[in-house]
Amino acid sequence: MSATTPTAVPSFRSRIGRDARSGYYATPRRFRLHLALSCPYCLQIAVTHSLLGLDGTLPMTLLPAVPDAPGGGHRALRPLYEASSHQHPGPAVAPVLSDDWTGTIVSTHTPDILRDLARRFGGHGPDLHPHGAEEAIENVGRLCERGITATAQRAGQSDADPAARDTGLATLLRTLDALEWRFASRPYLLGDELTLADVQLWVTLVQLDLVHRHHLDAAAVHRITDHPRLWAYARRLAAHPAFGAHLDLDGTARRHHARCRGREAAGAAVRIVDWAAFARPEARQPVRHPGRP
Repeated sequence: MSATTPTAVPSFRSRIGRDARSGYYATPRRFRLHLALSCPYCLQIAVTHSLLGLDGTLPMTLLPAVPDAPGGGHRALRPLYEASSHQHPGPAVAPVLSDDWTGTIVSTHTPDILRDLARRFGGHGPDLHPHGAEEAIENVGRLCERGITATAQRAGQSDADPAARDTGLATLLRTLDALEWRFASRPYLLGDELTLADVQLWVTLVQLDLVHRHHLDAAAVHRITDHPRLWAYARRLAAHPAFGAHLDLDGTARRHHARCRGREAAGAAVRIVDWAAFARPEARQPVRHPGRP
C-alpha cells in the first residue's frame, strides 16, 4: 500500500502548565481544538476530550474529512500557521491546539496534547493518564504504531517483495496475539481502569479495519478477525458514546481514497466490525462548529 506523503511541516510543541507562571495554563475557553475526525490522531484527541467532559472548557472545531488545501492541509488552519510561523513553508495540518487569546498554535503534537488534556484540563472523566503509568502508555503508543499500523501497511503493500509482506503480516498477527492474551485477564489494556492506552489502541483497531484491511487478502483478514477478545473489546468501547459518537465512517473512507495509491485486495470485502451500529448518524459526516478557525 502506498499513499501520498504530506510535505514535512514544523512541529509546534508548547505545553499547558499548572498555573499562570507557565505561560499557557488551563483557563476555561482560552484554548481550542481543531480536528478532522477522519484522521486517527484527531480521533484520539476527540475521544479523550469527550471522556474528560471538556465541552464547556475547551471548544472543538471540526474540519473537513479530506484536507481542502494543496499539500494535504486545511485552508481554515492557514491563518493560525501563518501567525505562529512566519512564512510557514508547508501545509496547515490537523490536529491543532490553539490559543484563542493570541490566535496562535500551542501544539500539533498528539501525544503532548493527549497528556495535557488528561493532566491539565481536569474535567469529570476518568484518570486517563495516571501517575506511574506514563511508560506503559508510551509503550502502547509504540506498539500501535510499529506493531499494528506499520506492519499492516507492509503486509498490504502490493509492490513490495512477497517475503516483506509475509513478514509484516506475521509481525502484525503476533502483536494481535499478545493483545488477545492480555484481554483474557483484564477489561482494559493496563488493568481495571480506562486510560489513554485504550484510546490509542481503539483508534488503531478502527484504522486496521476501515483502512488497512482494504489492501490485505481475504485469508489475512480472516486471521486478523480470529482474536475474539480483542475485537469484543473494540466493540465494547465503540458502544461508549465518547468513542462511537466520533466515528466518521464516510469521511474516513474518503480520506483513505484521497491519499492512497495502492490496489484494493480481496480483504476489503471481509468486514471485521459493524462500526455503523455504533456511530451516530450525524457523526458520519464532517460538520463545522461555529467559532474561529
